[in-house]
Amino acid sequence: MAITRFHNITGSTGVTVELLTPFDQVNNIVSMLLTNVHATADATVTLFIEDQPAGGAPNKFNIIHTVAIPADSSLVLDGTDIPTIPDSFGTYITVGASDTIDVLINV
Repeated sequence: MAITRFHNITGSTGVTVELLTPFDQVNNIVSMLLTNVHATADATVTLFIEDQPAGGAPNKFNIIHTVAIPADSSLVLDGTDIPTIPDSFGTYITVGASDTIDVLINV
């Protein structure tokens, strides 16, 4: 299945964005580059995986949680930082309401 590897995320268009859908069959990510493209303000980022079990509460696991990425800076997560993701889990990012983040996923 084709995945979207490049994302432009602005907090004003939706605080939580799905990067990889459940059953995308992408369980071994080589790296992720998270870039704060704002010129003056830090961006607060949470990256997590989550499933949607039938009739139950979702299981959510944070990869990074409320990490501040300085203005005009990037955070690189390589394969050792990202766990193997089960097929039933999607990958999501949450950013602050005024944040602008570019996400590049290398599979």
